[in-house]
Amino acid sequence: MSAPRTPAVADPLVVPAGTTAADAVAAAGLPASGPKAVVVVREADGRLRDLHWAPAADTEVTPVAIDEPDGLDVLRHSTAHVLAQAVQDVFPEARLGIGPPIRDGFYYDFDVEKPFQPDDLGKLEKRMQEIVKAGQAFRRREYSSLDEAKAELKDEPFKLELVDIKGDVDEEAAAVGAGELTHYDNLDKDGRRVWGDLCRGPHLPSTRMIPAFKLMRSAAAYWRGSEKNPQLQRIYGTAWPSRDELKAYLNRLAEAERRDHRKLGTELDLFSFPDEIGSGLVVFHPKGGVIKREMEDYVRARHIEAGFQYVGSPHITKEGLFHTSGHLPYYKDTMFPPMELEGANYYLKAMNCPMHNLIFRSRGRSYRELPMRLFEFGTVYRYEKSGVVHGLTRVRGLTQDDSHSYVTAEQAPGEIKHLLNFVRSLLDDFGLDDYYLELSTRDPNSDKFIGTDEQWETATRVLEEVARESGLELVADPGGAAFYGPKISVQARDAIGRTWQMSTIQYDFNMPTRFGLEYQAADGSRQEPVMIHSAKFGSIERFFGVLVEHYAGAFPAWLAPVQVVGIPIRDDHADYLAAFVERLRKEGIRAEVDYSTDRMQKKIRTAQQQKIPFMAIAGDDDVNGGTVSFRYRDGSQRNGVSLDEAVAHVVEVVRSRVNTGPSAV
Repeated sequence: MSAPRTPAVADPLVVPAGTTAADAVAAAGLPASGPKAVVVVREADGRLRDLHWAPAADTEVTPVAIDEPDGLDVLRHSTAHVLAQAVQDVFPEARLGIGPPIRDGFYYDFDVEKPFQPDDLGKLEKRMQEIVKAGQAFRRREYSSLDEAKAELKDEPFKLELVDIKGDVDEEAAAVGAGELTHYDNLDKDGRRVWGDLCRGPHLPSTRMIPAFKLMRSAAAYWRGSEKNPQLQRIYGTAWPSRDELKAYLNRLAEAERRDHRKLGTELDLFSFPDEIGSGLVVFHPKGGVIKREMEDYVRARHIEAGFQYVGSPHITKEGLFHTSGHLPYYKDTMFPPMELEGANYYLKAMNCPMHNLIFRSRGRSYRELPMRLFEFGTVYRYEKSGVVHGLTRVRGLTQDDSHSYVTAEQAPGEIKHLLNFVRSLLDDFGLDDYYLELSTRDPNSDKFIGTDEQWETATRVLEEVARESGLELVADPGGAAFYGPKISVQARDAIGRTWQMSTIQYDFNMPTRFGLEYQAADGSRQEPVMIHSAKFGSIERFFGVLVEHYAGAFPAWLAPVQVVGIPIRDDHADYLAAFVERLRKEGIRAEVDYSTDRMQKKIRTAQQQKIPFMAIAGDDDVNGGTVSFRYRDGSQRNGVSLDEAVAHVVEVVRSRVNTGPSAV
């Protein structure tokens, strides 16, 4: 006879009327502590409930463990409450804002007399540890009226504002279900209230279930994100189901800091953001320009191979074009202000598709021309708020490898498959070969989207079928579609496991109608094409920044700005290396000789710091024997390589786009 099966955390349970969810969890033998502890339960409608919740009727629920996404949110939100309690213990004058969970952590906003200092975080962590060890219980309490809530929160002006709007702004404000307004108390071991906060929850049963946390930093933040509101002080923190997971997260952060493309961009002399030009506007230096050119040459050739025709469009256009496309009502806030010229308003373009539609419409089109594929490096401008501008990954001027396919409805599935295969091979070639797909659909309750239900259903079904046929993991993104149609985005994981949205493919049934695009069908009738948007890099700037961090600046040899540096042991060996470098240059290799007065070891360190793939070293033995000695950036060496073999070796590695193997270049 087999041993009894231990129930999985995800197995449904029934909470009998009059008992608590905690009773049902305990009866099922599920863990109440540790990194797999059950912390809340989920009702059939998705609502999360505290473990001390007792239903009036028998209710089926699903247990939620602390290491699941919802469980992590509960852990982090509970830790945010502990932070808020600690702040008001250490700084009694502090007034509370909001404190939601966020990706990998949480924050809480406070109104305090002066900004928090680094030393304050240490004091607050110490007080939080005391609260955690005290094992305070989180208990939900429902207000009987708004007046009762206001009376209790009379000293918390920001909470009063949330009460007035009944929590309609964000998760902290607690209007759920039938509109109840709730509060969470922290109770000591004798059941006495020691602190509380307006909140809809749910929360952990006890502060003792917070295994590992750390406060990360403080920053200024406007109340409810509006510059018109008071500026508060925000403290960011993180919390994890175990100390090992916290340690691993902090190690990932340290590695991410080491790979920060802004830092490496300066160290490797790749790009900069001069104040004289403006925030979010990048200039590429010669070495960065080499990488950018290689990227452009690669993707241009790939587009031509895939049947795309290269086009070009201006950087500004009259306002009316963006009314025709439908963009202006949805994107005006993220576009630069218009310029008035000759009695008309002109905008810096924020997207290329309207101009490609004009190219399609410039003359009559036949079904024989479809699919018609247009492509350009289109530089667009978006007025991102200063608080979100971030290096190359969030800029105000960006160049898209933007393409648009005009197809019949019958051709659409095949074209999307063609584009997805294109995207996958491109990401593989650049070493970003760990990815999944995200399907962004419309929110039927939002007025952001245009088009009929039938059009959205058809477009979404086509994208989903192609995505599933690819065999890749597919994740839903409800409400994330563009206003004119659903999209597939490729989410790539980098070398340290972070996810980046890269390429996109969008199905557009709206813009062809708005522009009156037509083609003559085989039967002579006039038909409207389907328009499919795709960007393989997404933007050159963002893709560049991701590559810098993915490779930590050590680009594969084919992308490296300098692929080979010749390092003479003595000055009189330099001419010999110069002749070798000239041979490499004739093969298209980016090579140079270090003629500096530094000693050889210093030259090697400099080359390693610049992450140059090949260091070709020559001394007396090499000159006499017609050889060079290779030193690779991982520290390995290969001595006495004949010049012919050395040239062939470098050329083979560069042209094959190899980034692994014995030489680790």
